[in-house]
This record gives sequence, structure tokens and C-alpha cells, in this order.
Amino acid sequence: MAEKGKDIEPSWQEAPIIAEKVDVQERFAANVIELLDMGATIPFIARYRKEKTGDMPVEKLREISSSVEELRAVKTKMCSVYSTVNSQGKMTKQLEQALRHSRTMEEVEMLYAPFKPGHKGSLAERAKALGLEPPAMSILDGKTVNFNQYVKPDEKGESVVGVSSRSEVETGVQHIIADVVAKDKEVMDEIRKICATSNVQLESKKSKPKTAAVKKKTTDKDADKTQNGGQGKMKKEPPDNSFKFEQYFDFLAPIRTVKPHQILAINRGEEQKILTAKIIMPDSVNVRFTRFAHHRFIKPFFPDLCKAAIEHSIEDSFTRLIQPQMCRHIRSEQTKAAEKASIAVFADNLHRLLLTSPVKGKTVLGIDPGFKNGCKSAVVSPTGQILQTQVLYLHDYKSNKFAEREKVIKLVQAHRCDVIAIGNGVACRETEQFVADLIQKNAFGSQSVVYCIVDEGGASIYSVSDEAQKELPDLDPTLRGAVSIARRLQDPLSELVKIEPKHIGVGMYQHDVPKTKLQTALDSVVEECVSFVGVDLNTASQCLLRRVAGLSAAKANKILEWRAKNGQFMNRTQLLAIKGFGEKLFEQCAGFVRVVHDLTQEDIRSEAEKPEPEAAPKAGQKRKAGAKAGSRAKKAKLASSDNVNLLDMTAIHPESYHVATRFVADLGLSLNAVGQESFISKVKRSVSAPKGIGALAEKYGVGVPTMQLITDALSRPINYDFRSDFQKPLFKKGMTSISDLKPGTLLTGRVTNMTHFGAFVDIGVGQNGLIHVSKMRPPLRPNENLGLGDHVEVTVLSVEAAKNRIGLQLKKVLTS
Repeated sequence: MAEKGKDIEPSWQEAPIIAEKVDVQERFAANVIELLDMGATIPFIARYRKEKTGDMPVEKLREISSSVEELRAVKTKMCSVYSTVNSQGKMTKQLEQALRHSRTMEEVEMLYAPFKPGHKGSLAERAKALGLEPPAMSILDGKTVNFNQYVKPDEKGESVVGVSSRSEVETGVQHIIADVVAKDKEVMDEIRKICATSNVQLESKKSKPKTAAVKKKTTDKDADKTQNGGQGKMKKEPPDNSFKFEQYFDFLAPIRTVKPHQILAINRGEEQKILTAKIIMPDSVNVRFTRFAHHRFIKPFFPDLCKAAIEHSIEDSFTRLIQPQMCRHIRSEQTKAAEKASIAVFADNLHRLLLTSPVKGKTVLGIDPGFKNGCKSAVVSPTGQILQTQVLYLHDYKSNKFAEREKVIKLVQAHRCDVIAIGNGVACRETEQFVADLIQKNAFGSQSVVYCIVDEGGASIYSVSDEAQKELPDLDPTLRGAVSIARRLQDPLSELVKIEPKHIGVGMYQHDVPKTKLQTALDSVVEECVSFVGVDLNTASQCLLRRVAGLSAAKANKILEWRAKNGQFMNRTQLLAIKGFGEKLFEQCAGFVRVVHDLTQEDIRSEAEKPEPEAAPKAGQKRKAGAKAGSRAKKAKLASSDNVNLLDMTAIHPESYHVATRFVADLGLSLNAVGQESFISKVKRSVSAPKGIGALAEKYGVGVPTMQLITDALSRPINYDFRSDFQKPLFKKGMTSISDLKPGTLLTGRVTNMTHFGAFVDIGVGQNGLIHVSKMRPPLRPNENLGLGDHVEVTVLSVEAAKNRIGLQLKKVLTS
């Protein structure tokens, strides 16, 4: 028995396990874990700690973060189980070792199951209770045992159940040895390797219908309820969805080749009692396992009785314990991998959607299509101001079509709209046809107008949210959706952050993955996108600010309160004057906020006359004597300074200002000229010098990634938006019908959704086509991935107009 009060530590360490799982170097995994433990956010680590992560992609960082949480949850559960079993006085050395080697929650739960209240205990535990552990251990040591001496009579001379005969004693001993085999670390490591290298398969079949007896019982029960005056409501038969799972009625495939969407579909079919699924192991698994176990537990000098007993125990252990455990483990790992892949698709699609290039400087007419209740419309200025709202009855047979047509023309001409944004919901097809006809008939005269289909996912939810009520209190909720559609074309990121990511609708199998994991992943993507784009402290809304790495809704509100009380921010360091903003928080968020100044040439000359701004101290470092970080007075004085630092308009972190300042000075430039063409030109020339960025990094004593970030930031205009490098919305002037399509037709379109089995593409006919994964290659170049928002050239393979199905083949991915 283990010592009471003794703590338990896992036999594994986090970094090596995670490094192997995520496929990164162990030292980088350890660095990321350390940074996360210090409170660093994923965006901060990804952008400003590249030296410690080996320039690790954000996706890998997120994976490490979730893996750390999972492992620590296992450790917590392990300690809890150990404490509970130990307090019961049932902890053994074998169980303790098995717990310490457990790496998943399923393994810990399996070990704990026999000790839960109300459980009768495992067969091994029952055998131990009968005093059969000593002979079992003796046999494992190769010592001959007389089983007859363990047959025990009770006080009345009758035999005790379980040890009433030699065979029962042998069976009990076998159960104990089988349990030892199943909990052996080397055995479990080996069986995992064997399964990983064998042709283990997943099989699913259609569930057998209920038996006639069950059906009759149910029918009689319902009939009784009817005869009793209708007392007790008869259950409504659920709709028959079995046709959706027809392809899995006779499904068999190696687990290595089963796709994530197939696993999730089979799981859903099982949950709905339509499918039954199981793991099938080839005989070779048993053969290889038995060979290893014999070598592990049976020594050549063991007596035949011991050899026979251990052989039978190994066979029993595999059949009764190890094989079922591995089947559950494989299904669990498959499900986890499928959920992870599904969440990754959601995250990637959301990432691309949020970083869609904004449409700046355009007046937009947003239309939320509808039939009987009309199309809600809103004209929005280039700065997002609402100029006019109106309900248009474009598709109501009772309305005057000519009058409604004239309303649209007047709206566009009166406000000189450049773009008409049409939501992709109900009546989208009809509204698109209406707008396309107006454009093709030159109804807007000299005004050049194009239209764009905008994904309106979440717009209706936003329109009745508290956020919409605060932002648009005087606007009818039905018109808020049209405003949202127009604004999300102008600046997708600023508008979409107002909506919970799960409501945006950029993936599949949303209800088949854990809600918490999906929400966490999508929130992380939003935080990453908002942070990397950067937000202006003087104009950003609370929705944007609360999504900045390191900030929360409460911190965002404090920034708005400070801004309302003190006026515009002049520099980043003023954040330190806000109550609750310490240096750690400042370190995390400072690089992702901007203080944008609309400076004219006269302003720049005026700023040039001021002394160069003092570089902010590195976060986490103490100030020199006379300027201690802990001094509130000094901090307030620094934070209240109205000095303008143009570095605050870049992605350079304040901790690197001293490097940027030296670099600029060495080039003979002034920081007050940041963003000017001559300044940018000289910075680019210095970077393209023979020794390049590496020599600069060595000169200034920083890592190459940090130096690269500094030079990149100084090589761009002040108003640079890196979203301009991403895919742009697809603007159109006309459309065709699905009935006009024929196999072989060459079209261009835009990817609107990505799944594991293919990509859905808007080809301008009112119905998305599908590029199946088998129809994507060879057009994709090595290491090229198709993603949401990409513009593509496709060939029509098949058209089923009645079913609204269009099959496409990818020809090539078009550049923006």
C-alpha cells in the first residue's frame, strides 16, 4: 500500500510530450510553456517573442496552449484519483505506477472506475479481497504455487464463493496477473506502437431496427393512453434522417485513412441510433502483443505451471482488458483529432474572413433581402456613418415595382453610392438579379456602381443584441442588419468583432465539437486578427479594444473612460496612467494599439523641432536611478506627457524603441520623418545591403526576427494596413442562372466555405458549387492551401438544377 499523504507526480514531462505531439523542437515547446505560464498571450508570443519560439506559427502556439491545458487537467485528475483511492487504503504500487504513466483523461478514468462508490470493483480487486494476491505475485516471480491451499471453507464448513475450488482460485489468480499485465507501462507503450503500425480499421453499419416485441410494447402503451381519454401525450415520432448516413451503412476503412468529417458523421449517426461503429483489429495485433508479453513476463527457467498460468493470463488480459481499452482509446483519439481538425477549419475560415481586405473610401448601400417584409436598406458613408435607411419592397407582388425601382435609383444617385452590398440570406438571388439588371441597363446614369454578395452570418443576431442597442439606439432592429451588412464590407474586422464568432457560420459540424473548445479557438483567432491589424486608441470601439491581446471588456471600458475624461491619447505610454494598467499589462497590449496622428507637413516640421522622444523602458525592466518604475509620481508624469512619438503609429513594441531610435539615428534620419517616402527608401536600402538583416541584428544586439519587425515597420507608410495583402471582396456587375450552366463551362468565383471534403464556391449563379478535394489537384502548387476568400478559376463538371447541386473542378487559384 502507498504511503498516506504522499503526493503523486506523473512519470512524464510536459515539454517532450507536447513537442512530439505538435511536431516542434522540445526547447521551443518549453519556451512557449514558460511564456504562457508568465501570462503572455498568443499574439504577443507570436509577434514579439519569435526568438524564443523559432518563429512558430500562431496555429502551433494555440495547439501548444490547448495541449498544456489538457495535460494539466489529466495531472489534476490523477492527483485526485490517487488521493481518493489512497484514502480508501486500496492504493497499490502497480496502480500508482499506472496512474503516473497515464497521459489521457480516459486512462485515468479507466483506472479509477473500480474504486468509484457503488462499483463492485474489478475482477482483480475481488480476487485480491479473497487473499489471492500472494499466489499471483509468486507465479509472476516464477515460483510454484499449490492452489489447493487457497481453497477456503467458511465457519460452517462450507466453501467461500470465489475460492470454493481449485479452478476458482486459478481464475482469481489469472485475473490479478491479467490486471498487472494491463497496467504495465512497457506493455501499454508496446500495444500503442503495434496498433499504430497495424491495419486497424473502423467499421460502421446501419443499426438494426427495434424488435417486434419492443415495437408492440410501445404501440400497446400508446393505445392505452388514447383509450384513457387522451391522458398522457403521445410522443411524436422524430423525423427519419437515416438517408443522410447512407454512405456509412456499410463502411470499412483503415483508421489512418478515415477523414475527420467521416468520423464526426459516424459519431453523429451513433448518437442518433442510426449507425453502430466499432474498431476492428487484425489478428496480427494479438500475435505481436502476445509475443512481446511472453518475453516480458515469462522467463526460460520458469516452471511449466507458472508459464501456463501466465500465458492464460496474458490471453485474458488482451481479450478482456487491453483490446477493449485500445478500441476505446483509438475511437477517443480519432474523435479528438476530428474535432481538432474541424475546429482548425473553423479557425482558418474565420481568420481569412476577418482579414478580408477592407473597402475604404466607398459609400455603400447595404441591402438585407426579404420577400413579404421587404428588403431593409441602409446607405453608409465611407466613415461608417448612416446616411439614410429605407424599406424596399422589391419582391412583394402587391408593390409597385416601378416605384420601388425608382427608390433604389434615387438612393444610389442621391448619396453617390459606389457599391451595393447584398446579404446572402433569403431573397438574395432575387435581389441580386434586380440589382444586376439595373447596372446592366445603366439605370444609375454616370454613376459607376458594382455589387457584392456579403455573408450576413450573425447579422440578425447582432441587430437585437445589447451591443446594437447601445450603438444604434434610435434605429429599428430590422434595419440594423442592413447597416451591419454595409459596414462589414467596408471594414469586416471592425464589424464582425461585434458578433460571437460561433454565429458567423464559417465551418461545418459546429454542433459535433465541444462548444468550449470551439469558442476558445475562435476567440483566440479574433484576438489574433484584431491585435495584428492594430487598433487606434483614439477611435477604437469597446468591441475592438476588448479583443486586443491582454485587454478585457473591463480594461477596454477604462480606456474609453480615460479618453472621455482626458481627451485623445498622444502616446502609448499614457496607458500607464490608467488605474489597473501595470507594466505587465502594458507589455502585452502596447504593441497592438496605435496612437494615430493625422499630421500635415507643417505638423511634422513642428514635431521635428521637438526633442526626439525618449524610448520607453523595456517592459519588466527597472528604470535607472531617479526614474524608478515603482514610483507612482514618475509613472503619472511619464504617462501624462503629451509628446508625440511616431513609433506609436507602427507595430514596433515600446520595448524595442531604443533599437529603432539607434537604427534611425545611424541612418542619419529623424524619427519625426517616419512614413515619408525618403525615409522609407533609405531604410529599405540599408536592409538590402550585402550583409542584410543579420548584420543589423548583430550590430544592435537583438534577434533577427526582432530586427526584421523593426525594419519592416519603418519601411511602410504610416497608414499601412496589412489586410490589403489579403483577398479582396468579389465585385460583380451581372449574373447568370444555374440553368445557363453546362459541363465544361469555365468560370471564376470566390471560396465561401472550406470543409475537409471540399470547398464551396460562389460562381455568381445564386447557388454555390462544390470543388471536391479530389478535384483540387494538381492545380494547387506544393505547400499551397485553398482557403476562404480565395478567388479561383473553375470548370463546371456537373449540374443538377433540381437539387441545386453544382460540381466543379479547380483550374487555378487567382491572385487578388
